[in-house]
Amino acid sequence: MDIAVVGSNMVDLISYINRMPNDGETVEAPDFRMGCGGKGANQAVAASRMGSEVLMVTRVGNDMFADNTIRNFEDNGIDTKYVMRTDATSGVAPIFVDPQSRNSIIIVKGANAKLTPADVQGVKEAIAGCKLIVMQLEIPLDTVYATIELANELNIPVLLNPAPADPALLLDKVSGVEFIVPNESELSLLSGMPVDTRADILNAAHVLLDAGIPNVIVTLGSKGALWVTADKEVMVEAEKVEAVDTTGAGDAFIGCFSHTWTRTGDVAASIEAANKYAGDSVTKRGTQTSYATAKEVGL
Repeated sequence: MDIAVVGSNMVDLISYINRMPNDGETVEAPDFRMGCGGKGANQAVAASRMGSEVLMVTRVGNDMFADNTIRNFEDNGIDTKYVMRTDATSGVAPIFVDPQSRNSIIIVKGANAKLTPADVQGVKEAIAGCKLIVMQLEIPLDTVYATIELANELNIPVLLNPAPADPALLLDKVSGVEFIVPNESELSLLSGMPVDTRADILNAAHVLLDAGIPNVIVTLGSKGALWVTADKEVMVEAEKVEAVDTTGAGDAFIGCFSHTWTRTGDVAASIEAANKYAGDSVTKRGTQTSYATAKEVGL
C-alpha cells in the first residue's frame, strides 16, 4: 500500500448561488449538485486517480449516505476494509459557490467525530507498510495525535493538512509530522502571526519549523505554493487557469503531492505536479468530480 488516509468523508451539498441571502431572506440558486466529499476522502480519491494504492481509515454513518460513500471509495479503487459504520449521521458539507467561483462551506462532522485513537491502533498492521500517512482536522484532535504517534513508532512519514483550522491544535503534538500543508489563513491561526506579505508568511512558517516540523508547504491558491525548510524557501508558481469552482482544490493539491512524493521523493517536483493538478480541478465543477487521472492531466 502506498498511502493511508486517516480522515474524514462527507456528502457535499453544493449550491451555485448568485449571492448569499440576507437575514430572513429567501433567494433562488440557479444550480445544485450533490457528491462525495470530505477532506480525507477527497485527498484519497485524488491520490488514487493519480495511480497510488490508497487505504482509507474513516467512519460513515447509519443513514442513506453511507452505502453511497463506501461504493464511491470502491469505484475509485480505494481499500475500504477500514471504513467503519457508526451509529450516527454521516458527515455532510453544505457548500455555496458564487459567480466568482469563491466558496463558503459548512461542515457537520457526524460519524467523523467518532473516529477514535483505538480505531487507528486497530489498523496498525494494515498501515505498517505504507509510504505515507495523510491526515486533516475533520476528525478528533486526539485521533490525529494518536495517529502521529503510531506513525512515528512505525517510521512512516506523515503529511498533515491542518484544515479546517482549529485553534485547539497543539503544535508540540504534531511536531512529529514530515509535512504540514496549511493555506494562508490556517498558517496565520497556527502561528498566531499575520500573513499579509511574503515576509509575513515566511516568518509564520518559521514558527512551525521552530516547533520541529521539517517541511512547511503553504498553499497560496492561484499563486502556487511556498515550500519552507530551515535552510531554504522555494516558491513554485501555479499555471494561470480560468477558475469555475475552487471547491476541493486544496485536497486535489494534497492528493497529487502525496502520490508524486511517494514515488519520487522530490518535494519541489511534487509541488509543481500538485499545482498543475489542482489548477486543472478548478476548471470543472464539484470536488471529486473535478479530479482527473494522471493521464488526463498530463502527469
